[in-house]
Amino acid sequence: MTQGLHAVLVRPLLTEKMTALRESANQVGFLVRAGANRVQIKQAIESLLKVKVERVNVMTVKGKLKRLGRFAGKRSDWKKAIVTLKKGEKLELYESA
Repeated sequence: MTQGLHAVLVRPLLTEKMTALRESANQVGFLVRAGANRVQIKQAIESLLKVKVERVNVMTVKGKLKRLGRFAGKRSDWKKAIVTLKKGEKLELYESA
């Protein structure tokens, strides 16, 4: 089951917007596997990162259309999870960044 939990989380999102959310609302962001649901994401974060999760918001980000001259292409769609941690919880992963 641990391998399945590792496969759910792809990488943390380290952007200016996510940094502002982390400081103001105790929320962190992750890029997650496209087939993952809220329950799987919550279980993965609580077991792998040892923090208590209050809420998980999930959204699918559509890939942008890109052109190079007359050739058109599309970036891949990806899924983003914004996780609200319980009061008093901190994620050490972000404290060192």
